[in-house]
Formats: sequence, C-alpha cells, structure tokens
Amino acid sequence: MIPLSLLDLSVVTTGTKPAAALRNSIDLARHADRLGYVRYWLAEHHNLASVASPAPDLMIGQIAAVTRHIRVGSGGVMLPNHAPLVVAERFKMLEALFPGRIDLGLGRAPGTDGATAHALRSRLDRREGDDFLERLQELILWETRGFPPGHPYNNVVAMPDDSPLPPIWLLGSSDYSSELAAQIGMGFAFAHHFASHDAVDAMTNYHNRFTPSGWRATPHGILAVAVVSAETDAEADRLATSMDLNRLRRDRGQYLPLPSVEEALAYPYTDSERASIARNRSRLFVGSPATVMQKLQPMIAASKADELMIITAVYDHDARKKSYSLLADAFGLGKRAAA
Repeated sequence: MIPLSLLDLSVVTTGTKPAAALRNSIDLARHADRLGYVRYWLAEHHNLASVASPAPDLMIGQIAAVTRHIRVGSGGVMLPNHAPLVVAERFKMLEALFPGRIDLGLGRAPGTDGATAHALRSRLDRREGDDFLERLQELILWETRGFPPGHPYNNVVAMPDDSPLPPIWLLGSSDYSSELAAQIGMGFAFAHHFASHDAVDAMTNYHNRFTPSGWRATPHGILAVAVVSAETDAEADRLATSMDLNRLRRDRGQYLPLPSVEEALAYPYTDSERASIARNRSRLFVGSPATVMQKLQPMIAASKADELMIITAVYDHDARKKSYSLLADAFGLGKRAAA
C-alpha cells in the first residue's frame, strides 16, 4: 500500500480562533505520528482569516519536538517571500536539531494577495517578476558552496555549517514545477486539491523525465489530495459541506474562517451555486473509507504516485482526527507499523 502523509493548514473555523488552531495542529501531528503517517507538512499563507500559520519553519520546530518518528516539513516555504540565505539557515538549524526528520518543500507563489506580498518583500528586495528559479539556484549554492571565484557570498557561511540542508521538494499545481523537479533531480509534490492542471499528466511527466542528481537517485512524487472520511458516506458528505461553502466563498475572494456544518446546511444556495459546488466536489474525495479508497485508487495508479498526502479541512477537530484514523486503517498503516 502507498505511504500516507498529511498536509496541514492550521485551519481557523468560526468556532476555533487562530491560537487554538495552532494548538490543534500540534495535537493532530501527535495523532498522525502514532498512526504511522510518514510525513507532516505545514503550509505558508499570509493575510488569510482561514489559515493560522504564516511561518511553517516555526511550526516545524514545535511539532518535531513533540513527535518521535514522523518527518516534519514545509508544504511549503514560499521562496519569493524569503532571502535564500534565511531559508538555508533556518532549515539547516532544524536539521541539526532533528536530524533525518526535516523536509524543505518550496513553492513559487507568494501564498497571499499582491499587497501582502509587497509588504513581505518591499524592504528587502526590489526585484520584480517570477524570480523563483534564481532564488532556488542561490539556495542550492548556500549548500554546495559553489559561488564563482570572487563572489562576495564566498565569505558568508550558512550556519550551522556542520548540518546539511534537508531534502528539497518542489511543490506545484501545473507542469512547470514537475518539469523543473525532474530536470534537477529533486522530489516533487503536486497539489491536486486546488490545481486546474491534470495531476496524472504532471506526475507521469515527472517520473518519465527524472534525471538522477546529488539530491535524489530516483524520482519520488507525492500526490496531495483533499479527503473527508467518516464511518458512513452520509456522515462524510455532511462534514464536507463546510468545505463546499468555504470553497464557494473563496471563489468570490472571501477568505473567511471555515463555517460550521450547521451554517453550511442552512445557507440559501442558488442553482448556480449548487452547480459550482458540484464541480468543486470533483477535487474532493468524500465518503466512508471503502468509498474513498475506491475513488482514490484509479488516480494513484494512473499518476504513479509514490506517496499520498492528505489534507482534511473539516470544522470539528475530533472529526478531522477520526478521518485520518479511518484512512490509516484503510491503508494498513497500523499493520505496517506492527510489522
């Protein structure tokens, strides 16, 4: 069975304030560690009322400190927002503290709106346009010490210098990052849960074009999917109504805290809104464990995914933990851990 991982947005709900959402992330990470999930990644978003954590590196340290086995990483650090040296220093520090358990996932987007992106960068960097590749190359050079002779950075060392950068993963929702990850020989994670690009195309292109490198000898593609599971299909469908209304609002530019099931069920949907929800449900995998498995298996097989990363954003924290428990059982995580 395919390994399972977890992507966490530290979801803020109408009944859970941001500080409580951060504590829920720590609790969920402990839960995932006990269940046998292999990876726990945290996203970076800014100026969103529905996401509590803008700093995955801080959360990584907190979660790694209270878990034992699970790898903890960023899903991802939005590289346009940060000086590459800062990213190198912070993740080398995390690797020094938790050796062999840290991942550095990198994204191209700022993870926010234009004004907030400008505020994040305006005092530090005046460059315009998509400079992700330039920043990625610089980040790699801080690790390899490959700056050309006479370059001023040759006298700068990313500390702690006795710890390597953790494994780098490129995140994407299009074909760009899949091709880049394959070309330079890094891990790749595809965000099916919000991508408009075909996941099978991106994942198979990555595997077919992968070039071994000093970072990885073989390809490893992670497929990130949105899942809501419960004991019955009906209960899972009820829980997913919060995500339905939340997505409808996001499509209108309203990034509000996740609504309760009761609020979602009472909402006066128009016919066009119901049609929009039905289209968005094509991105979600909702149902009992058996139903979810039946829906997921064809995509796993077609995409040649090496790992499945699950994001479950439901209103009730206990229901979210239960969803991950049911999926762990369905995919045999407990049996693998016992073996």
